[in-house]
Amino acid sequence: MSTDRILVVDDEASVRYSLAKTLTSEGVAVESCETARAGIERVRAGGVDLVLLDVRLPDLSGIDALSAMREIDPRLTVVVITAHGTTDTAIEATKRGAFDYLLKPFDLPTLRAVVQRALEANRLAHRSVATEDAAAGDAAAGGVEDDRLVGRSAAMQEVFKAIGRVAESDVNVLLLGESGAGKELVARAIYQHSRRANKPFLAINCAAIPENLLESELFGHERGAFTGADRLRVGRFEQADGGTVFLDEIGDMSPGIQAKVLRLLQDQRFERVGGNETIQTDVRVIAATNQNLPELVSAGRFRQDLFYRLNTYTIALPPLRARRDDVPQLVEFFLRRHAAEVGRRVTGVAPEALRLLEAYDWPGNVRELQGAVKTALVNATSDVLTPDCLPEAIRNLGETVEPSADGSLDVAQLARQLIAGGTGHVYRKVVLAVDRVVLDEALRVTGGNQVEASALLGISRTTLRAKLGLMRSPSGADVNP
Repeated sequence: MSTDRILVVDDEASVRYSLAKTLTSEGVAVESCETARAGIERVRAGGVDLVLLDVRLPDLSGIDALSAMREIDPRLTVVVITAHGTTDTAIEATKRGAFDYLLKPFDLPTLRAVVQRALEANRLAHRSVATEDAAAGDAAAGGVEDDRLVGRSAAMQEVFKAIGRVAESDVNVLLLGESGAGKELVARAIYQHSRRANKPFLAINCAAIPENLLESELFGHERGAFTGADRLRVGRFEQADGGTVFLDEIGDMSPGIQAKVLRLLQDQRFERVGGNETIQTDVRVIAATNQNLPELVSAGRFRQDLFYRLNTYTIALPPLRARRDDVPQLVEFFLRRHAAEVGRRVTGVAPEALRLLEAYDWPGNVRELQGAVKTALVNATSDVLTPDCLPEAIRNLGETVEPSADGSLDVAQLARQLIAGGTGHVYRKVVLAVDRVVLDEALRVTGGNQVEASALLGISRTTLRAKLGLMRSPSGADVNP
């Protein structure tokens, strides 16, 4: 696991000590400098993820130091700290690229929250998103540092092409797909291949932030705008000036906030909550949802004009069950990424375990597969993952229900029996039983030829083989390749 490095630039020894003591933890290392110039040189040396920068320093203004640091690394995440906070200081710091600002003395919960958000913003901006083609070198190097869009299936190749077509333009992009399908990775890939790649990338999950706080998170607020607003707050659209904002789960946004986002998309202008000043910004918006926006529009829950603004260019991400051919590569990738993390030296997957992974429907998509591989690694007792290492829901796929002796299957009766028996996993067991009948018939008609059978069924040969591996009885005869 990589370590986040925080640099504290402050001339007060007590502040440096307290920040180091408060923020140092597993996965976080804190360094410190007494002067602006020393901080600038440390940033020039590289490896800094976040700078906590005092405004009043003995040799150079912190605001000027901020400009110098961001000349070295335009995507550097900097939080300005000061005992003399003013609106002018906050605005000037934001104009020069500060992520946020903190007032001394520090409120510890606020400090930790700002630092956590800043480190996440840094990770999103700096952690590259690559395709699976570059993965071979990682195996030789003993690890995987980048996030990856893994997939050689036709569906994923279309996604890669779409990213390439839209990345360098400034048009808004709408990403559609189920939860866990990789929408954030696609958004970051678009950003990293865009002309805005040296500017901020900020991600906001609209469903994870309470409605009464989301407006302030996006647009900022003036001091005194509401109870608890004890200082001016600069919102994400102002912080990301020149860069990209990723609005995840935009279908959960309230009508009032939708109206303000629409104006931002039309005019690149907005007002902070409680303020009258019009703020001009320049951001590209990438939005994502797992909901059916046209249905929300018809139901009056999403603005039609906002939908048309967001729907300039759409990329639909396929669910994992629609690209089962990619499962082996994804499993291999997650093994390389997480084996060392959980302290296991696992080098492969047993064929029967891989067949289970390929046959599972993955309602949680790639995110669920990643969790399943982690679970299997924790359970592993050898250098190969076996079926007993997998989560229970996937292991139970192996419990098939046999059709009658004449090959017929009464689906309704089978469903009733399974439900009455209370054995669980009824849907999967019925599907497996139906698959056995359909696949056996397809193989009978094609003389056991898997290529012809997969074409007849409209599924890939990899999917057919995975299903056969689950459904072939111990005494069943093999089929011709």
